[in-house]
Amino acid sequence: MPLAVYILGLGIFTQGTSEFMLSGLLPGLAHDLGVSIPDAGLLISAFAIGMVVGAPLLAVATLSWPRRTALAGLQAVFIAAHVVGALAPGYGLLFATRVVSAFAYAGFWAVAVAVAVSLVPADAKGKAVAVVAGGLTLATIVGVPAGTVLSQFAGWRAAFWAVAVLTLISLVCSLFAIPAGHGAAEEPRTVRAELRAMARPQLWLSYAITGFAFGSVIVTFSYLASLLTDVTGLADGWVPVLLALFGAGGLAGMAIGGRVAQEYPIRTLVLGTGVLVVASALLAVLAENTVATVVLVFVLGVAGYVTNPILQSRVFVVAPGAPTLVGAGNTSAFNVGNTLAPALGGLTIGAGLGYASVAWVGAALGAVGLLGALWAGHLQYRASRGGDSLSAAPQRSHTTAHS
Repeated sequence: MPLAVYILGLGIFTQGTSEFMLSGLLPGLAHDLGVSIPDAGLLISAFAIGMVVGAPLLAVATLSWPRRTALAGLQAVFIAAHVVGALAPGYGLLFATRVVSAFAYAGFWAVAVAVAVSLVPADAKGKAVAVVAGGLTLATIVGVPAGTVLSQFAGWRAAFWAVAVLTLISLVCSLFAIPAGHGAAEEPRTVRAELRAMARPQLWLSYAITGFAFGSVIVTFSYLASLLTDVTGLADGWVPVLLALFGAGGLAGMAIGGRVAQEYPIRTLVLGTGVLVVASALLAVLAENTVATVVLVFVLGVAGYVTNPILQSRVFVVAPGAPTLVGAGNTSAFNVGNTLAPALGGLTIGAGLGYASVAWVGAALGAVGLLGALWAGHLQYRASRGGDSLSAAPQRSHTTAHS
């Protein structure tokens, strides 16, 4: 695997840490800025909104750019936004920087995946995307807990500074690792051609499953720190440990999904979302029980990420003629869930239903995702009997992983 692929994974790690680290920063951030926990939680939705809009827009805007130039420029914008965010005197400016950061990160995702795929032979493309996307898993296991610990000792702004510095290191590495002028020898890519290639119902159904399945896990994860301290009764020092446990579950889930998703894509989707629904409902009921909560946090991590390899690989196989926009669309799909789910969780908290109520929201979203997975299985079975090779193609997909 080329060094450049691992450098791209480093970029996803540094920026992905920022994407999810607010789950551990919310209590201190809310207190410092004088806002409620639900209002602070909207900063997570703000980042997700930027990802939803930014992924397709920047994928189109940078379609003809040299890939190294695009990667460096997007990381520079991300760094600048985090510097401003670390210095922000109030909630409004911080909110704006989260949107800008997400725009840049979304564009980086789309370009990084396209670059990784172009650097390796056909039989290694899935593995290359898995390496890049693995940076996000590492962010949940290492970056998010480290940011939480740093914020507990030095304040939430220190976590923003740390992300800016790490992203700068990633930018410099990208300049050396990505070949100059990379992309010039590729076949010309046009927006019209890629849009035509995306006109497949199975692709959009996959996007819908992605949004609901990821929203199901992220709504609980977004308020996990507050749930652990206010409902389960754990001390603040245990929050990074439980966040790391969730990340470890996510790593295990992606490892399992990576092994079984290629042969059993629909079964993986159905089983993963089904477990996610059950685990979320149990957490809503048993959140006051420490042992049960610890176990369920790990299970949520496993179930939440076991479906990611097939959700990522499926879209590239269903619409192979749109390698840039299909990935950008999938990034948007993940972040539709990342946008709406924390907002819905904030509404239930604001209505006085307590932090455990967010797990019920997760169970409901997961149930919709499960129905979508079952429908996708029905369509794939019907298509395979009718000889539609493209619709049946996900059974032979390369295995990848995401956020």
